[in-house]
Amino acid sequence: MDMIKVSASSRSTAVAGAIAGIIRDAGHAEVQAIGASAVNQAIKAIAIAHGYLQLDSIDIVCVPSFTEVEIDGNERTAVRISIEKR
Repeated sequence: MDMIKVSASSRSTAVAGAIAGIIRDAGHAEVQAIGASAVNQAIKAIAIAHGYLQLDSIDIVCVPSFTEVEIDGNERTAVRISIEKR
């Protein structure tokens, strides 16, 4: 499964559309964000995706966790959010 990587400059509606599409197709999506602004965009996108999916009678739950990722040789802590159908 591909990871949806969210940055501070990501459009929350575009990310929401990606989340909703993956949930409809696979039933499970993973979102990853590094930094407070990126996590904010990710959470907004999940809330918007929830609204999109409610139109199709699909309810979702999400579970956040921390993960370590390497970027340019430096280790960073990212927030990973697992989203699945309820």
